[in-house]
Amino acid sequence: MGLPVLVIDGADFSDFDGFAREFSKLLAGHTWRGNLDAFNDILSGGFGTPDNGFVLRWRHADRSRAALGYEATIARLEGLLRTAHPSNHPAIRARIERARLSTGPTLFDELVDIIRDHADTIALELA
Repeated sequence: MGLPVLVIDGADFSDFDGFAREFSKLLAGHTWRGNLDAFNDILSGGFGTPDNGFVLRWRHADRSRAALGYEATIARLEGLLRTAHPSNHPAIRARIERARLSTGPTLFDELVDIIRDHADTIALELA
């Protein structure tokens, strides 16, 4: 029998909070609130994802790529800047500046990279 398929649809959200809400719907008994470290932990297992791996089918990924692009990346980083320890401010500011120049990873890129880090248990399909 094949792996269970979890589907997230980029047509169902237009920002990072929407992605977090939609992704949380895939989790049995857990809610993800948008912290990327927690996202990585969830994908490691034990937080409502299938135990023996799964396929994550991301429909309308092109829409998500646009919605979670540089503008969303800047907004997220500016939010982090407000709550981060002052010792982290220079690195966050540097990431904001890169994003303003449309360089470096976007929020979409970061999510995809985190998912791909779990390639041994998660098959990502961007559709």
